[in-house]
Order: sequence, then structure tokens, then C-alpha cells
Amino acid sequence: MYDLQQMTWPEIKEALNQAKLAVIPIGAHEQHGPHMVESCDAVLAKRMADKLATRLHPLTIVAPTITMGVSPHHMNFPGTISLQPETMVSLLRDITVSLKHHGIINFLWLNAHGGNQSTLSIACQKLSVELDVTIYYAKTTASASEVYKDYISSSPFGHSCEREVSEAYYLAPELLREDCLQGGQLNENPRWRHLRPGNPLQGFYHYEEMTKNGCIGDATRGSYELGEKIVETALERLEEEIRFLLYTQHSVNNL
Repeated sequence: MYDLQQMTWPEIKEALNQAKLAVIPIGAHEQHGPHMVESCDAVLAKRMADKLATRLHPLTIVAPTITMGVSPHHMNFPGTISLQPETMVSLLRDITVSLKHHGIINFLWLNAHGGNQSTLSIACQKLSVELDVTIYYAKTTASASEVYKDYISSSPFGHSCEREVSEAYYLAPELLREDCLQGGQLNENPRWRHLRPGNPLQGFYHYEEMTKNGCIGDATRGSYELGEKIVETALERLEEEIRFLLYTQHSVNNL
């Protein structure tokens, strides 16, 4: 695996003869309830990026992780640090410009924080055209959605829940406080339910409107085995898609 943070410039120069894609892990620094540390998303993004790059070696390099994200909805829980969307876009632009200078023109933004997704969508559209590069973005394990359906019954889930805890058991167990695992303590106030994805209206709400302890789902149902199913299924799908797109791009460029 090629990891820019662990390489010298001569090693990087040699790797760039083969690498076709830069993976940029993107996380957040935000509350994850009483049982997951606040670096959770950044660490999980990096561990997923490393595993994906190992599968795709020598076609990929892993860039340094963006460790903070767009997290205003978590700000009223202590410790959360949030970027403005414009800051995230500027960071991505500067990283992309730098790596393009070294010859990389294909990028995967591998994101572990749902709150970043709308910003990444806009940034992808904007920077792809502005910088004349190819950018893909993906939520780390979203492509394993059928595993969620088979093994997760909580509704809603998605933050410091059995899915995220399971991913941590498999990828980074040091993120967990196992003696503090608990389910989400959802508030009765129905406003947040009317603004969730999939509803007729969308809108902003603070996370404490939704849950008293900062969690949803049921973390006590998380396991290493479920984490392995989720992570490995997602990695298989991501690897397959990336290989196809890189092959297709190479074939088109050689017409």
C-alpha cells in the first residue's frame, strides 16, 4: 500500500509511475455518544482507505486524512469541531491542486461522516470542472446496504449505532468504550422525524432535538462479525467499481 504520510519523496516519485488514483479519507471530529471517541469518523475513514488501497495496490495512493468535517448539528455536545462547507471545499481544492501537480488526475473522496455528503456533492461538481480532474466520492460502507437490511432492525440507525460500533470492532476497536455501550435515547419531540431524509420536507435540526445521549440505533447489538460483513462487502463493491472505471478511462484515452 502507498501511504503518502509514511513515504519519502523518492519513494513517492517511484509510486507515481504506477498509481492512477488518490484516495482522500474524510472524517469528522464530533460527538459519538458515551461509547465512541470523537475522532471516530476520521479513524474509520483512514482504516477503510488503507484496506481499499491494499486491495488496489499499486493503482492507488492514500493521501492524508481530512480529520474534521461539516458537523454543526452536533455542536451543542462538548468537543465537537465543525468546518464551514466552504472550508471543506477549499481544503479539497488545495489538496487536489497539489496532487494534480504531481501527476494524479483521479480522486476518490472516501467519506465516513454523513454530514459531509451534501458538501462533497457540490465540491465534486465544482472542482471536477474547475480543475479538469476526475473525482468520485463515496460513503465508506454505504454500498453494503443489503447487509444493513439483513442484520440491523433499529429505526432510525446511523450514528454511534450497531452499524458504526460494528465497523469499529472490526477496524479500530480502540475507538470504543465497551463498558458504556447503550442504545439511542430518542426524544419524543416529533419535529426531527419530519425533516429526516426520505420525508417530503428536508431541513436542519440539532442532534439534541433527536437524541438525549447523542446516539441513535442500539450500540449494544454491535459485533466484530457484523463489522466484518459490512466492511468487507463494501470494500469488494468499491474495488470492483474503481477497477472498472479506471479500466474504462484507460480504454477511452487510448482510442
